[in-house]
Amino acid sequence: MDEQFDLMIEYKGENYNFDAALVVHGYAYKFNVDVNGQIIVFETDEEGNYRALLNPNELEKNQNINIELLKKIAEALEAIVK
Repeated sequence: MDEQFDLMIEYKGENYNFDAALVVHGYAYKFNVDVNGQIIVFETDEEGNYRALLNPNELEKNQNINIELLKKIAEALEAIVK
């Protein structure tokens, strides 16, 4: 079951609103976040920190992925879960 929500963050003095979804698979979950038309999947790593999973083929097509923005999104997701 997917739970849709708006993820709002502030980055470099500007407010951003991303379409996001909580995707639950049994006991595990991930977040799908639409960043500039590309779905980025966020999941926890072994230490419990969120990481972005990027499809290499999509990354080649969309060179303007901002890594710092992805880090801010991961921080916002961590704040939601805690």
